[in-house]
Amino acid sequence: MQCPKCHSVMELIVEPEASAHRCTQCKGLWFEMMAHETLKHRAEEIDTGDPAQGEACNKVDRIKCPVCIGSRDLIRMVDPQQPHIWFESCKNCYGRFYDAGEYQDFAEIEFADLIRDWNAPERS
Repeated sequence: MQCPKCHSVMELIVEPEASAHRCTQCKGLWFEMMAHETLKHRAEEIDTGDPAQGEACNKVDRIKCPVCIGSRDLIRMVDPQQPHIWFESCKNCYGRFYDAGEYQDFAEIEFADLIRDWNAPERS
């Protein structure tokens, strides 16, 4: 599988509960349907990328599903509980792509996140 952001090879990460793919270059993560929820407690082990690099990659938002035949466009989504987290999702297979650092942030909802989101400017 190739990374939808930087097109590098993605390595398979197998955990007892589910699996994910991590880009060998940008360290973005691809999760099959619902694996992002199943693996939340392993976010620190799985999301090993640099959040600063992830933030730079987050600007790339027109990407294709790495799984679906026909290269379906992924849609930009915002986590409703943490609106500062933007990820991409496939309307067909329901897979999700998180940039480096985003998944660890997604898995750890903290009081500081709530304060940051209340004070965040509106995004268009």
